[in-house]
Amino acid sequence: MIPRIHKRGSETIGLIRYLYGPGTHEEHTDPHLVAAFDPLIPDPGRDPQATYGQLQRLLDQPVNALPAGRRPKRHVWHLSVRASPEDPILSDDDWAAIARRMVAATGIASDGDDAACRWAAVRHADDHIHIIATLVRDDGRRPRLHNEARRAQAEARAIEADYGLRRIKPGDGTAAKRPTSAERHKAERRGRQRTPREELREEVRRSAAGTAGEEEFFDRLTAAGLLVRRRIAPSGDTLGYTVALPGDRNAKGEPIFYSGSKLAPDLSLPRIRERWTPTSDDATQQPALPSVTGPASARRRATTAAWQALLVVDQGEDGVIAAQVAATGEVLDALAQTSAAHTRHELQAAATVFERASRSHVRAARGHDHALRQAARDLVHSGPALGRGEDGATTAMVIDMLFFLITAAAHWHARKQHAQQAEAAHRAATHLRAAYPAAADRPMALLHQQGSRLAPSWQHHHATTVRQALPALADRILAEPGWPALAATLHEARITGHDPTTLLTRAAARRELDTAERASDVLVWRLRRMADLPADPRNSQDRRAGGALAAPAPGHSAHIGTRPANISPRRR
Repeated sequence: MIPRIHKRGSETIGLIRYLYGPGTHEEHTDPHLVAAFDPLIPDPGRDPQATYGQLQRLLDQPVNALPAGRRPKRHVWHLSVRASPEDPILSDDDWAAIARRMVAATGIASDGDDAACRWAAVRHADDHIHIIATLVRDDGRRPRLHNEARRAQAEARAIEADYGLRRIKPGDGTAAKRPTSAERHKAERRGRQRTPREELREEVRRSAAGTAGEEEFFDRLTAAGLLVRRRIAPSGDTLGYTVALPGDRNAKGEPIFYSGSKLAPDLSLPRIRERWTPTSDDATQQPALPSVTGPASARRRATTAAWQALLVVDQGEDGVIAAQVAATGEVLDALAQTSAAHTRHELQAAATVFERASRSHVRAARGHDHALRQAARDLVHSGPALGRGEDGATTAMVIDMLFFLITAAAHWHARKQHAQQAEAAHRAATHLRAAYPAAADRPMALLHQQGSRLAPSWQHHHATTVRQALPALADRILAEPGWPALAATLHEARITGHDPTTLLTRAAARRELDTAERASDVLVWRLRRMADLPADPRNSQDRRAGGALAAPAPGHSAHIGTRPANISPRRR
């Protein structure tokens, strides 16, 4: 349940006319009172004899009783209370009770206060009510409304629990502005699932992902099909911008433009410019990464950047962490834009919900996010990835690493008591978990085949390696369906000159595995990235025609080094 206190007004009759009228876009249906300071107050929505003027005079009576010089200039108080879309439709009696709780909680009309402010609650839609009040009490005094917004939020949380409604996490004022009722009804009439405000926010966010400067940003907005207007200073500098969808027009047929700040707090031009102007010392900045050669290369580099960011989120200062979290959103946007159709839906959903997690009151120390922003840029400029081969396998690799990074971001937000951001990050991780099988099933199946075809002596050898490197997790890993794929990867790493035990120990030490759903999968991708093995096993060298990697049996390994430790020749 979402309470919103609107700006105070000076004309009671104007707000009454709006609440009982058809709405900006004919979205108001059956306007009527559900509760008021006096149960006998006339209702212009249901009583044909009642008028807007009668209701206005009753509400304004304490204001008009004051001498003209003592009347407040803005005496009209306005609170809307909206249920979540998934909540059941509440009855008028339920909304009446909610209205009484809200005016009591905010200090408009406390329980048992016979001289409280006058108020009325109007319902003109299934999912919300509007409460109008006048800010002079019947005894002529002003109400005490200190922190009424915070108290309204607290009461909303209690109402959600009492009525079994969706439990909304408390906000901190950094969320993007929600679509208005008029915008939502307009979208419904046009058969669209999202409002223009929501579509524009997503397009602007994607256009900003990985940009290196102002012209590139505006070029991307135009390429996305948006109408763009810049606000230019006399000096020729751009002061701001507005965007519109070509098909979204007002009654005069003119495009409806939104400024970046009206879409989200971090999409104003000054805030976007912060991404391009690092605030850290030059000595702490990472050098620019060289150009990528294709989608698979870009995904590998994004995996490395995500791993570096994960270490920062675990151990860094709050401002640096906030920058990494914000840049993670850019990587998600870029990945969603360039991934194949079978993973795109879940990746887009992850990017959309993580948008809420990318902002908080912790100011991002820009410049420390260079590697992630460069990774986002590489993803965009490398172009669309195929859903198979090295492109598809490296998509699985980067999804696996981003899952850990976003989970770490959720834990950081939780520690900082950023409830909405933590919830958004957890939801994004859920979408990544859903996207992972679509990208990973084919390469993991091929690795599984290769591991299953290894000679029993090699399978035993690699199992021993796991027990030596990861004694606490070995039984679990060896029992997982993905174990043959890990055995194949250890085998391939050994052939390319790596010590599997050392490599596995390093891979496991980089991040805990207890919370991983499939530890063997996580280790496969870590090992393949650390050992620079192809993500798609079909690209590996030294493969036998039947699919198993060529290698001598344990005890006959002269061409690659000494005999494997702890393996008896009798086990060949």
